[in-house]
Amino acid sequence: MVPFSPCCVTVNHILLMMLVLIVCLLLHSKLFRGPSRVNLKLTETRKDPEHAPKIPMEKVAEGEDDIPVVICAAEERMGGAMATINSIYSNTDASVFFYIVTLRDSIKLTRQYIEKTKLKGIKYKILEFNPMVLKGKVKPDSSRPDLLHPLNFVRFYLPLLDISHKRVIYLDDDVIVQGDIKDLYHTNLEKGHAAAFATDCDLPSTHEMVRSVGMQTTYMGFLDYRKQEVRDLGINPSDCSFNPGVFVADIGEWKKQKITKQLEKWMQENLKENIYSSAMAGGVATPPMLIVFHDKYTIIDPLWHVRHLGWSPDARYSETFLQGAHLLHWNGRFKPWDYPCVHLDLWEKWFIPDPTGKFLLKAGDLTVESQNWLTIG
Repeated sequence: MVPFSPCCVTVNHILLMMLVLIVCLLLHSKLFRGPSRVNLKLTETRKDPEHAPKIPMEKVAEGEDDIPVVICAAEERMGGAMATINSIYSNTDASVFFYIVTLRDSIKLTRQYIEKTKLKGIKYKILEFNPMVLKGKVKPDSSRPDLLHPLNFVRFYLPLLDISHKRVIYLDDDVIVQGDIKDLYHTNLEKGHAAAFATDCDLPSTHEMVRSVGMQTTYMGFLDYRKQEVRDLGINPSDCSFNPGVFVADIGEWKKQKITKQLEKWMQENLKENIYSSAMAGGVATPPMLIVFHDKYTIIDPLWHVRHLGWSPDARYSETFLQGAHLLHWNGRFKPWDYPCVHLDLWEKWFIPDPTGKFLLKAGDLTVESQNWLTIG
């Protein structure tokens, strides 16, 4: 018989206790460790990333040599976004990668619109935008509810999107690109600038249009200078404004300067003091951009943002002038998928009918045009 050894029992007990302690430590580490940066990024851009619709993997292989374009695709404006994409894709030999941002309910329609039309050959990734990121930053305004659509604020959150490129082009969905998009992409941003825009005073050919329909081209038209918070900014009310519907962004510089945080700050200031409103020019998405980027942006070639085509159903540019423009923007109430609208032929040539039949052009007499248009340019 082997003699009983108290020493052996003690050693076994110690080993067992150490094993239990190690297991407990491992369980504690796994259960209570903080989320990684990647998970934080996803939870800020998606409501429920674990159960979000899956994007086809063959469509998400971004390349370093691609020209990245960010565009939003709201369900009620889907045909506009697809016309923009078609015009870009058809007018360049460069490899373009489209980051198409939409809400969860529109992901299926977005994919069908692409995969069942001539756009099935494009390189793209569908990104879901979580409108909860805007909670407590935007208040309802009945005068222009369309300007409060969550996707209007995607431009504020570019670094939070699942984008792998260091520089991107952001475009509104009511533009048509007639030039080669790679020329806009290669805009030389000045040192320390996070973005490049076209100013509202940069193109003499648009000045008569501006005067004819009473548009605002200075900061006075976007900010309420009766408010002390606005006066304290030290921005001259006669300084030229810019339209943030077309711009080139340096994502690294955007992060470095904490642009998103600055934009959110002014959104919250407006909630408290109403320093701007959608009743003024540009809605509620433009004023924060004007404040944050004042005197801190590079100016792009004005022919890369010929705008105001949607401000009036009557005022027209000359056809010769528009043929030389690289990008046309129907900013304003009169969109090319509605009626009435000017220069509709320049948009319709890129429109692709919705294969699901959900997006329909507004009916109207498109063959008879008013004889009272103002021709300018």
